[in-house]
Amino acid sequence: MLITYEPKSGDDEAAMADKLQLIDTIQRLGVGYHFETEIEEALEKVYDKGDGLFNNMDDKGTDLYHATLRFRLLRQHGFPVSHDWFTKLKDNEGRFNEWLSTNDQGLLSLYEAAHMAFNGEDILDEALSFATKTLKCSILPQTINPRFQKHINFALRFPVWKCIPRLLARYYIDFYSEDPSHNQKLLMLAKLDFNMVQNIHQQELREISNWWQSLQVTTNFPYARDRVVECYFCINAIYFEPKYRLARTILNKVFLTLSLVDDTFDNFATYEELQILTEAIQRCSAYCF
Repeated sequence: MLITYEPKSGDDEAAMADKLQLIDTIQRLGVGYHFETEIEEALEKVYDKGDGLFNNMDDKGTDLYHATLRFRLLRQHGFPVSHDWFTKLKDNEGRFNEWLSTNDQGLLSLYEAAHMAFNGEDILDEALSFATKTLKCSILPQTINPRFQKHINFALRFPVWKCIPRLLARYYIDFYSEDPSHNQKLLMLAKLDFNMVQNIHQQELREISNWWQSLQVTTNFPYARDRVVECYFCINAIYFEPKYRLARTILNKVFLTLSLVDDTFDNFATYEELQILTEAIQRCSAYCF
């Protein structure tokens, strides 16, 4: 498999760093759901290794990229990683070190990792503010690599943790293909998988649209908005994997029904009629829940 290789003896940290980067690439390309078990096992081993990447980072942040990547991936998968290490990025006066502004890849990774903050983790909020400002005002204007400029602009608009998986995959397939050292087999897998999943989504949307039309909504409820694609997009942003096909279909129909009720409240019924409808919904809610 792609991520179950054994590290070379005497080079555990280098192998761990490569494995983290590979996991990140697989997930960004949108094929991580094919390797859920392997990714969890790999990250569990990384977590059990401890903070080696953190503790061995020198005063110029040689391993800043992999250290922050480790933090983000582990937190994304629910591992209890402490944020205390981020204090090493500050100087004695409590400001972030100047060398951070010279580490482009590391700073971008820090920006992505800072989005994983919990309530009360002020240092991560500070790191996010610092990284965002530095990327916009210092790194971006000075970067001469158009590919990296594009990557920074995309990250500033759509950080990994907040980006819709399908949109991220579509962007990253193109970005990854421009990398001279890309894995051709992994790229081909990502392209084939994206097209396959897209075809499944199109079939689902066609079926839901036919169901909506069979209800003759435009005839019976001319005031209602046609929100089939919008509601499907919302569900797809959360559950895009093929195995959740039934869940997407059910939730989309529920959302469309609620949208119809909402439009009835806003645009059609009288106050007296809405009182009757509200009482009926409340009785239904009490019965169901």
